[in-house]
Amino acid sequence: MPWHQLTVTTTEKSAPKVAKHFTHLKAVSVTYLDAEDEPVYEPKIGETKIWTNTQVEALFELDVDPEFVKAEMNRKFKTIGDSWQYQFIEDQAWERAWMEFYHPMKFANRLWVCPTDQEQHEEGTVCLTLDPGLAFGTGTHPTTALCLEWLASHDLTGKTVIDYGCGSGILAVAAILLGAKEAHAVDIDPQALTATHDNALKNAVSDKIHCYLPEDFKPFEADVVLANILAKPLIDLSQNICALVVQNGDLILSGILAEQADSVIAAYAEKIDFAPRVQQEDWIRLNGRKK
Repeated sequence: MPWHQLTVTTTEKSAPKVAKHFTHLKAVSVTYLDAEDEPVYEPKIGETKIWTNTQVEALFELDVDPEFVKAEMNRKFKTIGDSWQYQFIEDQAWERAWMEFYHPMKFANRLWVCPTDQEQHEEGTVCLTLDPGLAFGTGTHPTTALCLEWLASHDLTGKTVIDYGCGSGILAVAAILLGAKEAHAVDIDPQALTATHDNALKNAVSDKIHCYLPEDFKPFEADVVLANILAKPLIDLSQNICALVVQNGDLILSGILAEQADSVIAAYAEKIDFAPRVQQEDWIRLNGRKK
């Protein structure tokens, strides 16, 4: 269905109140956007970090009068002024529209990651089918691509893998397709576990992938541990993550900005011998062996 889209620019302090009032006025979704190209890298756990000047974008069904919404918002928030933007959003198949920007990707000449109906069947490779869904992770972001590159570059035959912070489950599924015996996917978000289960089914590997919330996961030592999250939780959880790696096993860490790499290395240095860091754009992959 088509939609009314209203966008207003406000301050960091006011943005949550503006968003809440949009919802009160029957917005079906509200999104924060950067109004001035101000980078926000990594919020604290439980924090929603927004920008000094923030665009609040609200989507309304057609039976809502956008002029009424603007009048009500201007009445409640005197500082909004004339920053309003309006757009009529035509109906379209949104999940397929995104696919225009998502094409088959190849990693280390062994692994294809492809959207549905664009699968690649090249001799000597495996193909992972994945569509945008509930959780982060399609292989297009450098943090995920760096992990996929590592997996596709190593012999995983018969190995046990833990994907800690699994998102869409792309790394767990890739590991199985590349020969791993089993993969254990852990995430704090139930939707991530749903997405992982769905992608395992889509790729016919669901019998080899086990999904857990952290409180349900019983730690054990695995041959390969991947943690593609963010630098702060990687540092905070370093002891727990190290304990998951068997002696001489492989640890792969991603979600790390270049300027954060030294701090992450320091948190693991006592137990992990790291190989040289690998960088793609602003992001770093750290991989090493447990001493």
